[in-house]
Amino acid sequence: MEHKEIESNHDLLGGLDISSTEEIEVPKALIEQVVGQDHAVEVVKKAANQRRHVMMLGTPGTGKSMLAKAMAELLPKEELQDVLIYHNPEDSNNPKIRVVPAGKGKEISDAHKLEAQKRSQARNMFVMLLVLGVVVYSFYIGQIFMGIIAAVLIAILMRQFMPKETIFIPKLLISNVDKKIAPYIDATGAHAGALLGDVRHDPFQSGGLETPSHDRVESGAIHKAHKGVLFIDEINTLRIESQQNLLTALQEKEFAITGQSERSSGAMVKTDPVPCDFIMIAAGNLDALKGMHPALRSRIKGYGYEVFMNDTIEDTPENRQKFVRFVAQEVVRDGKIPHFDRSAVEEIIHEAKRRAGRKGHLTLKFRDLGGLVRVAGDIAHGENSPLTTSRHVLKAKNIARSVEQQVAYQYLERRKDYKLFVREGAQVGRVNGLAVMGEDSGIVLPIIAEVAPTQSKSEGHIIATGMLKDIAKEAVQNVSALIKKTTGKDISGMDVHIQFVGTYEGVEGDSASISIATAVLSAIQGIPVDQTVAMTGSLSVRGDVLPIGGVTYKIEAAALAGIKKVIIPRSNLGDVLIEDEYKDKIEIIPVTKIEEVLEHSLVGKEKAGFISRLKRLATKTSKINIALPDTAPASALP
Repeated sequence: MEHKEIESNHDLLGGLDISSTEEIEVPKALIEQVVGQDHAVEVVKKAANQRRHVMMLGTPGTGKSMLAKAMAELLPKEELQDVLIYHNPEDSNNPKIRVVPAGKGKEISDAHKLEAQKRSQARNMFVMLLVLGVVVYSFYIGQIFMGIIAAVLIAILMRQFMPKETIFIPKLLISNVDKKIAPYIDATGAHAGALLGDVRHDPFQSGGLETPSHDRVESGAIHKAHKGVLFIDEINTLRIESQQNLLTALQEKEFAITGQSERSSGAMVKTDPVPCDFIMIAAGNLDALKGMHPALRSRIKGYGYEVFMNDTIEDTPENRQKFVRFVAQEVVRDGKIPHFDRSAVEEIIHEAKRRAGRKGHLTLKFRDLGGLVRVAGDIAHGENSPLTTSRHVLKAKNIARSVEQQVAYQYLERRKDYKLFVREGAQVGRVNGLAVMGEDSGIVLPIIAEVAPTQSKSEGHIIATGMLKDIAKEAVQNVSALIKKTTGKDISGMDVHIQFVGTYEGVEGDSASISIATAVLSAIQGIPVDQTVAMTGSLSVRGDVLPIGGVTYKIEAAALAGIKKVIIPRSNLGDVLIEDEYKDKIEIIPVTKIEEVLEHSLVGKEKAGFISRLKRLATKTSKINIALPDTAPASALP
């Protein structure tokens, strides 16, 4: 708790003397607005200069799409082009392509439209005069009825056999008129037609009602990104065929458009190759590499750059000043919320420290942090406040809670109602573990251990329930060795049962290691565990308590549940930035060894002798590592 008080006395604005973000100058260039991704910014600048492809991997919300937009600003707009598509009189299913400088396409298309309009007016005048002549002539010869029929037939025949003027009008397939920067096209989640172009189906194939094939051609994202940037997030979600075609477009820098549905009349149409000389920025999480076409990744890697995005940045005065600028940028970009005063910016930076989950760092998940800025601004706007204050930010933190936080709160309330975890007294073999749900919410995870005579004639078993995943399953097997090392008892005649209460869809991770160790040893020795204590931490093979993630959220969950003390790894103490409302509700106990965990959690007259024996054994032999669940799923509700 001393660390929290020391941090609160520092200048959270990094030495800036401002009263509100209105005094902060926001850079005009998007690339200069990027915060905390210096390596990625350098790569983007080089890639834009040399026209290289880039792959960005990392946590969502760290600025990948912003960097892609910034690259479009760095590309020369003088190279932009328009693409026109013309009817091919020799083969109507093979429209012709023409590339012209940007702005010329509209001029050419408008000129053809004007010429076609003149021809249409001349034709209509001719048909009208001919029909009128027939009607007048039939009136003079007394055959007015036959004259009307003849006039209708002439009009139909003229419409049927005279070519439509629209067939000679080229379609402006790609237009870059009046564009001040190179195109930026976000093709995330695009289906094949939207990505590669398509030809619309024409249900009227004959009778003079059909639409010319070149008018039915639609450009794809790869064509719209010509001389610009094509951004594809979660690229591994593209079908493998689309990735193969994308690779062809990258290699050839042109790609013909055809109908994507084989049952459509558009499938008969195939244009001349359409230029698509773009820079591709592919993005995703680390698992995106698994679903990528190997040749596509090789193309990017061989002719471009791969970047891993930072999700935290060192907490320095210089970087805090950048966060002040970030708040100002969000206010200016939104355009509908009031600027933030000094106290509000301090609260945002404090929240950035909390969300980093790592001492001495600030989070770079700006999408989530920007959401908090906008909600706080909306609250201030709703109150007609001239500035957004810390009060608005604190209120926004409660309103803008993630779904996981809301579920975790209900999760705790239901567990209180049904007494799924115990907050007072002492029980043998029962421990209040802690886990993280999602990324920003903690829950209390009760763990119960029991020892029973073995049902096997050969040996005892460790039996764990709670739908444990791979890491947890492997870790549980180490418990038998722990029992032998710490108790000296022969467990060949007993089964050790371990239950994770309320984990209906499985758990994974290792931050409940000290919890399961305490529960099992309590069950074996018959020594009660203090139920006012919760704990989280991993264990090394030598019995050291190792750091874990989400410590702040776990402590807050314990406090919210009414637990009085929480045991955490000492190495995580600097990561603790709990809210002021929880500060006086819970005592934080940092530990470095499993013996310290047992010292603070076990109660009863047999406790002292057991811990003394454990310490003697610790000097002679190593302990075994146990690694158990770290997280519980958001859907794990009673």
